[in-house]
This record gives sequence, C-alpha cells and structure tokens, in this order.
Amino acid sequence: MNRPTGSHSSGSPFARIRVVLSHTSHPGNIGAAARAMKTMGLSRLSLVNPKRFPDPQAVARAADADDILEQAQVCSSLDEALAGTVQVYALSARHRNLGPRALPAREAATDILSRAGEGEVALLFGNETAGLSNAEVQRCQRTVFIPANPDYSSLNLASAVQLLCYELRLAAFDGHPPVVTRAVPFASPPAAHEDVERFYLHLERVMVSSGFLDPQRPRRLLPKLRRLFGRAELERDEINILRGLLDAVERKTSPGGAPRDTPGEGLGSAAK
Repeated sequence: MNRPTGSHSSGSPFARIRVVLSHTSHPGNIGAAARAMKTMGLSRLSLVNPKRFPDPQAVARAADADDILEQAQVCSSLDEALAGTVQVYALSARHRNLGPRALPAREAATDILSRAGEGEVALLFGNETAGLSNAEVQRCQRTVFIPANPDYSSLNLASAVQLLCYELRLAAFDGHPPVVTRAVPFASPPAAHEDVERFYLHLERVMVSSGFLDPQRPRRLLPKLRRLFGRAELERDEINILRGLLDAVERKTSPGGAPRDTPGEGLGSAAK
C-alpha cells in the first residue's frame, strides 16, 4: 500500500509538524485552518494570542475538526509556541531583504518533511491583515511563499494553510497520495482479443449493409475506427453493449429482421 514517510503515529513526520497561527483576529479562520489541516492529515495547532478563542464561530468553521481545536495549544508568546522546534518556516508573501532564505511551497514541503524526520518543526502563519512582522520572521530559519498571481497575491489564512498542508501530503506520498472513496468504481474485465476482432467484423458488416461503407472504396475508415476503439481499451461489458447496438441495427435493416451472425460469432453475455 502506498504510504507516506509515516502514518499519523508518534513516529510520523506529520506528528512532529505544528501549525502556528500568530495573533489571529477572526475565530472563523482558526476553525477553517483546523479543517484544512485535518483534511491533509495534520493535527497539531498552536495559537499565539488569538483575539477570540475558544469561540462558537471557530467550531462552526471547523466542520467536524473539533478535535483539532480542542487539542490546540494557546500560547502567550511566539517563543512559547516555538519551544522545542529544530526548524521554523515563516509563511509570507513578502520577500524581505534581511529575512531567511525563501522557498516556494512545493520545494519547501520536501525540506519540511526532511527536517521533521529529525525533530519538531513549526509552520508559522501571521495575522490576517498584517501578516508576519519582521521580528517574527527573524525567528525562523526559512521563508515559504505560495507562487500566487504577483498582481494579487493575497490569500485567506485558511487557504494558505490548506495549500501548504496539501503540498506536504503530496510530498509525503511521493506525489501519489491514495484515492479515498466510499464508492466502488464500476469496471468489467478487459475484452479478450478474439471478442474485439469479432466486434470489428460485426461493425464492418453493419457499415457495409447500411451503405455507410463501400467495400470497394474503404479508404482508411476501418484503420481509423480501430485506432479510436483501441484508445478506449474496451472492456468486456462495453464490447457486449456495442455488439448489442449493432445487433439492433441489423434487426431493423436485415431481411426478416434478424441479425446475421457468422458461425462462431456469438455475443457472449447479453448487453446490459
């Protein structure tokens, strides 16, 4: 099974990554950030002097990520929120002359996971209005930016959290995270070579009998149709459906109203 560098156990890099929101002004953004984290498999949230928390709006926006809020660490200072970390990444759209090295989010995700394998890592997000102060950025070892439209790079706080957490999940699964779905995908076995060839014979016969194909001047029609259906990689059920359709056409066009199957050219199971 395709798994990330670790699951959500204490030995997982995800378990050593904390999202730190500094001086968040609206509780709804805290809840939305918690939801963004949980959908991507992160669970550790730290809040530095939030204006309002706990708050019903945070719970409402969390949309069943209440456990993230309940376990959130509320800190009175940034130093408290960053205690014990070996690397801190500042999320900022602004490039600063005196700031740490700036990395695009996708490149940073690999770096973050690598450092999380060594110890505690923090992702620091600033206030919705002012972002991170220079003093806050200077407490970090890397700056991470999301390569947004340079003419309008303003992102909602929770959206920024979502994007970075997504990049982390993508990097953790080496670009191929598992598809999670409750639905059972419909599929039938691939069609056997001989069934596909019988379909082409049936198709050619119907095209000739209907006048669509002149056997004296076939041009490249049949090779083009083979290429068309070859790209589709036909399944057994699909062959049966197509041959059932051709059968119905023959009943309408053939004398006596019956399909003209050649010996050994049965349809197999009925088309459904």
